[in-house]
Amino acid sequence: MEEVVGLLKQIAPEITATVENRYTILRSIYFNQPIGRRALSSLLSWPERQLRAEVKELEELGLLRINQQGMKLTGAGKDMIFKMEHFIYHLRGLSPIAQRIRELYKCRYVSIVPGNTDEDETVKLQLGKEAARYIKKTINDGDIVAVTGGTTMAQIPKAMDKISGLKDVMVVPGRGGLGERVEIESNTIAAELAKKLSAQYRLLYVPDNLSQETMESIVNEPGIREILKIVRRANILLHGIGGAEEIGRRRGLSEQEISKIRKKGAVAEAFGYYFNKEGKVVHTASSVGLSVTDLKNIRIVIAIAGGANKAPAIRAFLKYHSPTVFITDEGAARRLLKLEGGEN
Repeated sequence: MEEVVGLLKQIAPEITATVENRYTILRSIYFNQPIGRRALSSLLSWPERQLRAEVKELEELGLLRINQQGMKLTGAGKDMIFKMEHFIYHLRGLSPIAQRIRELYKCRYVSIVPGNTDEDETVKLQLGKEAARYIKKTINDGDIVAVTGGTTMAQIPKAMDKISGLKDVMVVPGRGGLGERVEIESNTIAAELAKKLSAQYRLLYVPDNLSQETMESIVNEPGIREILKIVRRANILLHGIGGAEEIGRRRGLSEQEISKIRKKGAVAEAFGYYFNKEGKVVHTASSVGLSVTDLKNIRIVIAIAGGANKAPAIRAFLKYHSPTVFITDEGAARRLLKLEGGEN
């Protein structure tokens, strides 16, 4: 495949550009349908005139339909997306980048989604789809699946087709909540994921940003203790990686506290731990649920994070812990290699 892509780039580079553009359009429509042309133009940051011409071609090819509600893919259009994924992966030269990231951070498996979450929110949906695909391949009867909160994690159940036939699977939140939008809280995501897996679920009604004294009092309640025991027996963990300042604000820290964390050199946060750019823990926050010390006991740890701007945070965490699976996007992957000394 890579040889064919290389030849195509040499002999007809204009064709590869057209293929990439049309794949981007089809993927964006797939995740946002029905969608109007003006809304799609804004989503992709493309001139409407350019988009109009491409959409017309795709309609004539029978890959999408346009009506009063907007654009929707036909069955052939959906099939085309899935058939093109492998080709686009090699067209963007992502295979050697994935291999280099595996070597650098000792991950068993690395998946890179084309695009950059910072520029195209649709890529975040693709990250969720890739995580859903991996879970489907690896989950076993009797597994306990833990999931953390966040906008990227919330895409996983949305992207997953319903699975039946699994026995005694339990889904639990891996962390307490941050008091944010309910749809991106770990409890909500756990419940939605359980529906897709035809599994049971348990919820953890404890905020993750309480004082140490209050936290200790709550986690000693019998009902909370019981749920935490289940959480710590998780076989599969899905978690995100956040920037230190971003998560600090989401936790409700004051600007003074955020400034203190910044002075310590923190660039990343996960599980209540803050890491500097070399992957060393420089600060911890009171939290409930799984901690970084629990990761070594979990059979499959899937870290999911994208966006070129998040690359320093991703790098910091990966230097601390090598997840079983790392799912990211092209923007973050290329920036990661630059931070390590260059893509080449």
